[in-house]
Parts: sequence; C-alpha cells; structure tokens
Amino acid sequence: MSRLGSLVKSKCPNCEKGSVFASRGNILKFKGPVMNKTCPVCEYKFEREPGYFFGAMFISYALTIAQAMSVYFVIWLLGLNLSVDMIMLIITLVLVILLFPNFRASRIIWMYIFSKKKI
Repeated sequence: MSRLGSLVKSKCPNCEKGSVFASRGNILKFKGPVMNKTCPVCEYKFEREPGYFFGAMFISYALTIAQAMSVYFVIWLLGLNLSVDMIMLIITLVLVILLFPNFRASRIIWMYIFSKKKI
C-alpha cells in the first residue's frame, strides 16, 4: 500500500497495517473518535510526548478554513441569493458535520509528517 493510501485509511505511520483509531466517533451520538495509545500490530507509540498533537490543531484549522471557503465558493457558483446569515448557517452546519473527520485527519497528517516507515 502506498504511503498516501495508508494515510487516507488511518493506518499506523510505522508499519502501515495497524489502525490508529479504535473508533471513528459519531457526531449524532456526541461520541468523539477514540485513538489507540499504540499500534495494535507493531506497538508504535502514537503520542510521542505530552503535547505532541498540539501542532495538529494548526492542520485542523487549515482544513476547516479550506472547507469553509469551498462551501462558500459552491454557494457562489450555484448563484444562490442567500442572506449572510443563511450562508453562515450552511457553512457552520457543514463544519460541524466534518468535525470528527477533521480531528482524525489532522492527527494522522501530523503523525505522517514526523515519522518514517520502518521497512
């Protein structure tokens, strides 16, 4: 499997076989994703030090801004004549729906930036 494929499937950055998250989370049940402490296959420790995922917040912020701009661009392309309040409501709803996928993606991307695959 390619490195990008492993990133998209939330696999361990070390062995690319074990899953990083024990559960994906469910926005409707208000349950967030649960991350494994170590890889179930190779025992790679995901949180290398306290505060390791602080930088993932910046990735999450960038993803959120890109998604908000994309939603606005789609509304603009469709030529919808909506009020500013309605546009903000639509953008907010989309961002709430994408909350947990952003959380997972930002942590995975952060780990892949600072790790190399063991052969």
